[in-house]
Order: sequence, then C-alpha cells, then structure tokens
Amino acid sequence: MTQTSHPVIAPGSTIGILGGGQLGRMTALAAAQMGYRCHIFCPEAGSPAFAVAETHTQAAYDDNDALDAFAADVDVVTFEFENIPAASVARLAAQTLVRPSWKVLETAQDRVLEKTFFTEIGAPTAPWRPVNDITTLNAAIAELGTPCILKTRHLGYDGKGQIRINHPDEAATAWTSIAEAPAILEGVVSFSREISAIVARSPRGEVNTFDIAENAHVNHILDTTRVPAQISQEQAERAAAIAHHAAVSLNLQGILAIEMFVSHDGRILVNEMAPRPHNSGHWTMDACITGQFEQFIRAICNLRLGSSERHSNAEMKNLLGHSIDGWAEILSDPKTKLHLYGKTEPRDGRKMGHVTRIFPRWKNEAK
Repeated sequence: MTQTSHPVIAPGSTIGILGGGQLGRMTALAAAQMGYRCHIFCPEAGSPAFAVAETHTQAAYDDNDALDAFAADVDVVTFEFENIPAASVARLAAQTLVRPSWKVLETAQDRVLEKTFFTEIGAPTAPWRPVNDITTLNAAIAELGTPCILKTRHLGYDGKGQIRINHPDEAATAWTSIAEAPAILEGVVSFSREISAIVARSPRGEVNTFDIAENAHVNHILDTTRVPAQISQEQAERAAAIAHHAAVSLNLQGILAIEMFVSHDGRILVNEMAPRPHNSGHWTMDACITGQFEQFIRAICNLRLGSSERHSNAEMKNLLGHSIDGWAEILSDPKTKLHLYGKTEPRDGRKMGHVTRIFPRWKNEAK
C-alpha cells in the first residue's frame, strides 16, 4: 500500500458523518478531542450530533445537491449507522474519500449478502434461507423447521423487521406482517451467551481488536454489556479471529462490530455485523486505553491505531426512556461514568444514554 493511495487525514481536517444520532455525537466528540472538525449530514431536525459538531446539513439522504455540497466541504466521509442508501454513499465516493467503503455498507445492510459473506470466509451462522414470496417462505419453513425467525433483508435493527414463527400455519400472517418485503428465514439457535467483537482496521492495514464482550438483550434491545465475557480463552480467541478475518476480507477502513452466539456445545455462530461504532462497544470509552470512537477516528483518518488494552473490567447499561431521570443516583457511585446523548424527548425503548461501571483490574491479573 502506498501513502498516495491511502492518504492520512491530518488533524484540522473535516470529517463528514452521515447520521446524527448518538453514535455520530460520540464520534464527533472524539474527533474534536483529536483536533478534527465534523460536518454532520442527517435529515432529522435537532439530531443529537448537531449540538457538538462545527457544521451540519439537514437534508434527505437522497438529496443529490446536498450530498454534492457535503462532499465538497469534507476531507473524508463515514457513517454512524448502516440504513443509508448505498447509492448515496457511492455518489459521495466518486467525489471524496469514503471510509468504510460503500461496498462494505452494501454488504452489511443486506442480510443475504451478509450471511453469504460470512459463509464464504468460513464463519458459521445459524441456518438460513432467502425468502422472496410466500412460496419460498413455506419451502424454507419446511427445510429449517419451527421455531424460526423471518427477517427483512433490509432496515432491521433492535428487533424491528422480524417476527418469530412457531408453527408452519403462521407463515401467511408473518409474511403479511413484514409487508411482503424480501427477507431471510433463520433457524432458531439454542445458545448460552450472546457476545460481540469490535475490530478496527486502518487503510494502511493495521488491525486491532477489543476484548470480547458479553451482551444481554431485553425486548430485542441491548440492555447490558459486561467485560470480560464469561467464555473460555479458546472461544474468545475464535471470536476475535472471526472479527479479524472479516475486517481483512472486507478490506475494512474503519471499525466493525460483529454480534455472535455461543451455542450450548461451545460453537461460535455469527449473527450480524455493523461497520461503525456499536452499542456493545461503549464500555471501551471508560475501560480501555483507546475507546472505540477514538479508534474509529484513527482508522478512517489512516493514523496509527491506539492500544485497545483493557485497564478495567466493566459493565455498561443502556438508559432507555425515563431511566435517565435517575442520573443523580447514578452519579452517587464514584465508579460510574454517565453518558447522556442530549435527546430532549424520553420515550419507551429510546436510547437516551448509558452508564458504565468500572472495576480496575488487579496488577497481577492475566491479560
């Protein structure tokens, strides 16, 4: 790799971020600490990232004039979530640097492409079949059996766009519930734990993986992340190896989160990936030498990656809806770190912030 083909984006430059949610907000804060300016592009008024960035554009993701003006104002473009039209990101890539690439985005936002990718690199997943109509749905149910889960190919997150099928007779209702959108059917996996791996890769080819985290979900939304994960060393190494292999195979230039299951017989099965900072990586901000958002900035700017070494054990808990009203009690514990996202309207299930409790590791603890 030559420096010409993979330029360094120096401090003082402008980073364009597609998406204005809490991940964009925390990315912009990390960028500002390192001397970068940020320009947020997001269609929603009052987006949390607007308040901490130097510039923002409020426009639809398919507004070509706005996209072109955005591209002209920034030195590199990235994104804080994957539900952005790949065609819009490809348009930006024709005018300026985009990291990660729009092809990585396209793979991550399509469950068929995503599952196929993991199969091709030898990372096992739950059994699945593509579904395009009620006929292929019934055939997939016959092959995989019930219970199973029908998921839309696009736009699903936090349990949205999916429905559990417990009996073949429920196929027609399930198909209607997802508005007959292209989908996949997944066999239900019996698992003992949910884990995630977060890996960064720079354009120069440097790769760095954070310690494996263990996750607990409530109503399909991440509730708690704990580190270290209660898994064996061999399982942790296998999960990290999958993340490393995926980052290299994708030619990733940025950060990648991969959610996985640990089956009852000890296998590691990939669930899904996201090529951007991830909720299950928030613990790194307070428990590692370099947190995921700083690492993200280092990667997309082609700087040397920071150390992902964990100096503390950690428990991160999402604050949903009015749970943020307990901020004073949270701060009464001197070992907590409170992060609020600046959202003005608490709603049930809405991520308003998170709190991380840290527990420093003993000096003689194995690392």
